[in-house]
Amino acid sequence: PGHQPAAAPGVPYGSPQQVPGTYQGAGSYGFQPQPMGFPGGFVVPPVQNQPNMMGGTIWMPIPPSIPNCPPGLEYLTQIDQVLIHQQLELLEIVTGFETSNKYELKNALGQRVYFAAEDTDCLTRNCCGPSRPFTLRIIDNLGHEVITLQRPLRCSSCCCPCCLQELEVQSPPGTTIGYVVQNWHACLPKFTIQDEKRMDILKITGPCVVCSCCEDVNFEVKSLDETCSVGRISKQWTGFVKEMFTDADNFGISFPMDLDVKMKAVMIGACFLIDFMFFEHTGDKHQRTGVW
Repeated sequence: PGHQPAAAPGVPYGSPQQVPGTYQGAGSYGFQPQPMGFPGGFVVPPVQNQPNMMGGTIWMPIPPSIPNCPPGLEYLTQIDQVLIHQQLELLEIVTGFETSNKYELKNALGQRVYFAAEDTDCLTRNCCGPSRPFTLRIIDNLGHEVITLQRPLRCSSCCCPCCLQELEVQSPPGTTIGYVVQNWHACLPKFTIQDEKRMDILKITGPCVVCSCCEDVNFEVKSLDETCSVGRISKQWTGFVKEMFTDADNFGISFPMDLDVKMKAVMIGACFLIDFMFFEHTGDKHQRTGVW
């Protein structure tokens, strides 16, 4: 009596994992690299918990606090997939006037984990376009800002290897937990995920031709030696009309369940940086769909 059954395997709502405390390198981040050929599908596990309803939105149940885990990142200990849906902006569709981006971050059950909103001024958005510097604020279902992403104004051309893209990830706001750094390469989009001490942890490699013509675009997350697949960031195909006339994108992120929550948060930051660099071009059918 009183015994609580364990959650079924693969369900992201069992007992929370232990989050590593002080770590000293890639080997301390608690993940087991998977063989090359990481599956790209996102499997939906069966429902186990009663979801929370707030304002008509189904929210992921609030997990308990965990020692050594930045407040608000407890959600990430219980999931191995994040689905990111950018909200459509009617003004932007009709006029082409660049508005602040807003995103829903959901788990595999479709329950909202976080909400993200861009914090930039109108002049910056419309003068700098997708190359703009930004602050992206990610809040939980209690309205607390749990992750802050800061992107400075940098170059994204391979002709300027000394000033490539970079994104800083903070959690809680004001406390740096990692960076996403673009690496120079003649033809491939490549990035490095670093911890707060600028130590390299993971690599990200995208396809030579970044276009989404009727199929997903996959960016592989790999070990430092690039021999093992650790996860994947996928820009999902949303249909010809939406791809042609809007810049509202859907992404899927997969990572090991036991990956350190801080590195999971940095991978989320990497997804947003990839979105702005390669897919944030309203109506640019050459870049988005491959149709010339």
